[in-house]
Amino acid sequence: MPGALIQLSLDVTTIPEALEMAQAAYDVGVDWLEAGTPLILAEGLHGVRALRREFPDTPLVADLKTMDGAGLEGEMMFQAGADMVVVMGQAHDASILAQVEMARRYGKQVMCDVMLCPDKPGRAREAQDMGVDYIIVHTGFDERNLEPERTPLEDLEAVVDAVSIPVQAVGGLSVEQAIETLDLGAQIVVFGAPLVIAGDAFKAASDDFAGLMKEIVQRVRERHPD
Repeated sequence: MPGALIQLSLDVTTIPEALEMAQAAYDVGVDWLEAGTPLILAEGLHGVRALRREFPDTPLVADLKTMDGAGLEGEMMFQAGADMVVVMGQAHDASILAQVEMARRYGKQVMCDVMLCPDKPGRAREAQDMGVDYIIVHTGFDERNLEPERTPLEDLEAVVDAVSIPVQAVGGLSVEQAIETLDLGAQIVVFGAPLVIAGDAFKAASDDFAGLMKEIVQRVRERHPD
């Protein structure tokens, strides 16, 4: 078991590109794959099924950002092969509870994203009490475009201190900042948008994505060994 889990968010809009990136990440030792929100919007359950078919034993996150209908949305993704789904902390308690209940029915897990919650540590603690398995500290795409100085690192330590379940931080972080989240208490390091989004397009930003992922995995393993 590695000292830190490495997750790649596939924030692209086509299945072929998602599979190509996922294979490159898998080959160099990435632990978890995420069907990012752009992929889910573009390809829906087909994208999740394709990832599960190609990577049958790799934990798979479906970033639904659920606000309502959480039980049904969770069930659809679990049936398609997702291991974890994401509900928003801003959702009603009933939605969080419904998704947790569905996850338990399928032997799966729930992540709660506390983006835009006025009291992120407090809401993370409430979500933990409702049975979620992971907390995501997130500064959103539009939010950080409007306020470039905003970063999830501002809230990470307070959230980590508030809960006993694993935490990850996402939202416009550079590779170095993402690795830094582990030093601040996160147990899962997520690499996504800065590697994927080229300008305003949801496509690979690097011509050597495989080489970049290899370097990233090596850096994480060296800094946080077994």
